[in-house]
Amino acid sequence: VTRNLLHPASPNPFNPRTQIVFDLAADGRAQLAVYDLAGRLVRVLVDRPLRAGSHEYIWDGIDRTGRRVASGVYLYALRPENGEPLVRKMTLLK
Repeated sequence: VTRNLLHPASPNPFNPRTQIVFDLAADGRAQLAVYDLAGRLVRVLVDRPLRAGSHEYIWDGIDRTGRRVASGVYLYALRPENGEPLVRKMTLLK
């Protein structure tokens, strides 16, 4: 992997869960988090040192308090230690 990549969530739209895949070009801390469209944090999926390469995480539509979120559009953001943040949209349909 020569650069950080954040792939489209699959499936998207989704119900009740979606897979988020990203590639890291270098070892280092990375955070993958979900936000609502107002920019409020919904849930952190990972926030720790990771090896370079491909990683995948599942978001099950549950927020950080353990509650199911409403239908709508959400942002998922990858913040790698070594690179610019990457953001994409996904839609939860109930």
